[in-house]
Amino acid sequence: MKVLVTYNIPRESFAKLGKEHTITMPEGEYFTTEELIKLVPDYDVILGIFTRTIDNAVIEAGKKLKVISNFGVGYNNIDIKFARSKGIAVCNTPKAVCFPTAEMAMGLMLSAARRITECDRRIRVEKESMWGVMKNLGFKLEGRTLGIIGMGNIGKTVAKLAEAFRMNVIYYNRQSTVEGYEKVDLDTLLKRSDFVSIHTPLTDETRHMIGKREIELMKPTAILENTARGADINEKELAICLQNKTIAGAALDVFEDEPHVTEMLYGLDNVILAPHNATGTIDTRIATGQEAVDNILNFFNGTPTNVVN
Repeated sequence: MKVLVTYNIPRESFAKLGKEHTITMPEGEYFTTEELIKLVPDYDVILGIFTRTIDNAVIEAGKKLKVISNFGVGYNNIDIKFARSKGIAVCNTPKAVCFPTAEMAMGLMLSAARRITECDRRIRVEKESMWGVMKNLGFKLEGRTLGIIGMGNIGKTVAKLAEAFRMNVIYYNRQSTVEGYEKVDLDTLLKRSDFVSIHTPLTDETRHMIGKREIELMKPTAILENTARGADINEKELAICLQNKTIAGAALDVFEDEPHVTEMLYGLDNVILAPHNATGTIDTRIATGQEAVDNILNFFNGTPTNVVN
């Protein structure tokens, strides 16, 4: 089996493949699309990464290609319907990224509520003048309502962590029901929540599911956070709403056109920005690679796992 790895991920992830398989990795950070098109005709597998698009031209060129194992839970970097039309399975890695993403969601929530990143920025400039018992006041998580949009594995993990902070959890799911939590429609969730946390994949249905209309339904004291996919939110409309103080703030780890960020957001004090780093730990990167490798081995052993198309 020949595996073409599109991005320079940790070598520790490939131990299970052993020496009997050929693994090709880029010498630099990643292979370009042009390089992939030249290389892929000789390969059975692509191990891709969620931040780099695998163009249809690459898939078309993969005459021997059987499976694309994507490093990450998201797979909007691949046209999965086109891949299926070519007889190519696409897999993702939902297990390895679940808890780290939930941790990040809680970290962003705490940072926004307790103004942690804001205070860090300001104290470096304002120094002693920042101090004061009635200055820099935020609010606690205890007793607040968290509205989770998308109650999959990550959403459910966030709910459990939020319970440890004694938060009230409600959720919106288009289909399944999760026992132990109150399911509501999206508009009700937006109206009732002190925090709204997004955990949905990017699909035609979820693209721009949060825009000006939805933000205006939220409490003026509410915080919107997104660790899912940037295009779940209309980023430009969010920036305008934040500038107008329609809601108290936002915390974003993902953006519509990464690595580009809507310029207005850089100048706003009521938004926390992170560079798509929810899974950014070395152990998570290794575990994600291992899950991607497991998907490959399982596919060729006749027991496919995490196939999304």
